[in-house]
Amino acid sequence: MSAMRTPARTLLPRSTSVRLAVAVATAFLLACVLLGGGVYLAVSALLDDDAREVVRAEAGGLAATYRQSGRDGLLAEIRRRVAAPDDPDTVYALVAGDGRVLAGSYARLPVRHGLHAGRRQDWIEFHDDTTDGAPRVLANLFRLADGETLLTGLRTRSEDGFLALMLDSALVALLVATALGALVGGFTARWVSRRLRSLDATAARVGAGELGLRAPVDGSDDAFDRLAHRFNAMLDRIEDLLGGVRHATDHIAHDLRTPLTRLRHQLEQLRQRALARSGAEPELDAAIAESDQLLQSFGALLRLARIEAQPMLDAASPEQAPRVDLQAIARDALEMYAPIAAQRGIVLRERTAPAPVHGDADQLFQLLVNLLDNAIKFAPEGSAAELSVAAGAQSVQLEIADRGPGIAEADRERVLDRFVRLEAHRGSPGTGLGLSLVRAIARRHDARIELLDNAPGLRVRIVFPAA
Repeated sequence: MSAMRTPARTLLPRSTSVRLAVAVATAFLLACVLLGGGVYLAVSALLDDDAREVVRAEAGGLAATYRQSGRDGLLAEIRRRVAAPDDPDTVYALVAGDGRVLAGSYARLPVRHGLHAGRRQDWIEFHDDTTDGAPRVLANLFRLADGETLLTGLRTRSEDGFLALMLDSALVALLVATALGALVGGFTARWVSRRLRSLDATAARVGAGELGLRAPVDGSDDAFDRLAHRFNAMLDRIEDLLGGVRHATDHIAHDLRTPLTRLRHQLEQLRQRALARSGAEPELDAAIAESDQLLQSFGALLRLARIEAQPMLDAASPEQAPRVDLQAIARDALEMYAPIAAQRGIVLRERTAPAPVHGDADQLFQLLVNLLDNAIKFAPEGSAAELSVAAGAQSVQLEIADRGPGIAEADRERVLDRFVRLEAHRGSPGTGLGLSLVRAIARRHDARIELLDNAPGLRVRIVFPAA
């Protein structure tokens, strides 16, 4: 067997906002480093050029003395300048061919001074160990006619001090730039996240049922503003399509329910006449039962459409989502179904506690009625069904369990859809909309619904946010 490959870990953060902040801060910092480095190199080169000009001027004066007064005049001029220098940072030396210093600022040179073969002058740099701080010396070497070498240089103490000050200032500026880059990156990422968060919040609330909500636009016509306009146009189109489907469904249900009601009334009249003449007609009883089933289906479909069209309940708005006690609602539903259960010898057990939630009491009662109806309908005679309500710190858990045939795990998600009925239950009365209504009500109350195995039977668990 081949070894399992694990995904490569990356040092980059997973959050796009954090990545954007890091990218902006890095770009800002890199720009500051490049700019500061370029300025430092430019100033360093400029100071070196100025120093070379000073050295050239000094060397040119000594070369003119050598041409006019010869070697002795040059030695005398060097000694005079060393004894009474115009600039204490200038250095001079006349070096013999064997490296001995004949006159100048040094008893011996702190650097090897030889010129390359075939070259008459050259530039060298060295550190003057004879002076405190060992400053850098920029020097010019000039070969005289008699083979001796004239060294003229300048200690770049002030220039190097200025560059050191620039470097210290650049390091401080780099720290400031790092902080500013982090701030700019953070503000940029926050701005982008805020613009995207408004779209995300709108999408979440629209998905929860607030179809009339739209993303805010600021009129800037930037990429985010154009995205918000397109997003709103898409929501307008979706709302139109859903509205058309909803209206069509409502109209169909209303238009069909009226003739079905008339048909049932006529069938009931025929049944009464048949009873008066010769007894009940089984065919008429079956036709009336079928019409009742159709009327129930249309009524359930209309209720489902109305619930799904309503926005999600907001616990922050007491007018929209008042505080109700799920235990009291559960006891009302149990009291309503106790006679029906008793007819089949089914025992209804209660295990409840006070459980405050935010919601619509009528819809929560409808949810419990549908679940109890299913539990009693499919539980075998002489068995038991249990309803429990438990309140926690963060949630309220409602469970209804029966001892019926249950639902296979592969079908538990499917039975929550409209008009889905399992093969084993097709002969039993029902509309196929009961669990769809339960799911719609649970979604509107921000609750989670689970269908579990009761071994044997079905356990329906619904978890509500606690009030």
